Amino acid sequence: MNEGGILYAMTYRQLKRYFRAKSRLIGTIINPLIFFLFLGMGWSFSLRGGISKQLFGGIDYLAFLAPGITVMTIFTSSLIGGISVIWDREFGFLKEVLVAPASRTYAILGRALGDSLTSVLQGAIVLAMMYFMVPGLKLEGSLPVLVLGLVTALTFNGLGIAIASKMRSPEGFQLIMSLITLPLIFLSGAFYPIDKLPSLARVIFYINPLTFAVDATRYYLTGINSIPLIADVMILLILCAAFLAISIRIFERSTIE
Repeated sequence: MNEGGILYAMTYRQLKRYFRAKSRLIGTIINPLIFFLFLGMGWSFSLRGGISKQLFGGIDYLAFLAPGITVMTIFTSSLIGGISVIWDREFGFLKEVLVAPASRTYAILGRALGDSLTSVLQGAIVLAMMYFMVPGLKLEGSLPVLVLGLVTALTFNGLGIAIASKMRSPEGFQLIMSLITLPLIFLSGAFYPIDKLPSLARVIFYINPLTFAVDATRYYLTGINSIPLIADVMILLILCAAFLAISIRIFERSTIE
């Protein structure tokens, strides 16, 4: 099979698996909405009036939170998507991929693209809900946000695949994902503004890859950001290329056991 064929086949397979697993779709959408409703509504009522606009750059807390929830949806789904590598190893499909006379590079790129497209679809559903629940979000920002979401999804799916390619236990992978996911989300500026933090704390946020996705998404939806947009986009593109290259390198070295 040529490179284009294996890329298409792996992308199509991941999309088909996703649409067959209705519970996965429901679960990854409900979780961020719970954050938005319970955390967002609570803080929104607590911070009503001038203090809210003073803290969040002239917008209310719900508008500030909505971009973070959208990115969180895409991030969580794409990172956890790496577990499919472990399941494919368990059920023998990975063995077929490794022995097939086809490029492993395009096989892993197709897998990453398929999982990333499903993550963006989930993000698009949550974003559509945000437009209904939060008045004032920029409708014209939806397309750039989804394009940015695809780059974000490829970045973290590459990381998930790289980790999963070195593991044999789904339970172990899920434990590691739990240890990674929450710190990255809470240290990304999704829930509170970075520029109001002490200088030392801001350094921690700026070394978090997810911070740049949240900041750029917030700019497109609200016009508020803490980092220059060009820096957000360039750093995300560099990280995307780096994580995909790492995942390809690790996957190409995989052996049949």
